[in-house]
Amino acid sequence: MSRKAIYVLRIGLAVTFIWIGVLILRNPEAWGGYIKPWVVELLPASVARIMIGTALLDIIIGIGFLINPLVWWAALLGAVHLIMVLIGSGITDITVRDIGLLAASLALLLSWPMPKFLKSENNKVENNN
Repeated sequence: MSRKAIYVLRIGLAVTFIWIGVLILRNPEAWGGYIKPWVVELLPASVARIMIGTALLDIIIGIGFLINPLVWWAALLGAVHLIMVLIGSGITDITVRDIGLLAASLALLLSWPMPKFLKSENNKVENNN
């Protein structure tokens, strides 16, 4: 993927995650209505508190996409978060966009260099040969 494409992808994901975080903070109870009833029963706190935490997580992920050393982590966390959203909410007219965001996060995760300390010794040996 070209550097320009990666830059556009990063900015687009950052804006989207930050924006949705702000929207959730403005009305957490409304956004909590998208959570499936079986998931609500499993929550360790009120839906409003969980949604506020979700909003803050979205904002943190969005900021991570803007900071070079954090991009890989933001993509990983964003992908895991979006999978959880799709499981907890199902695919609806609102969450269908999350499939595209999940694919974009995964594309960035796969194209961005993994942090060095996570690479195994086998990868280091293969890269040196």
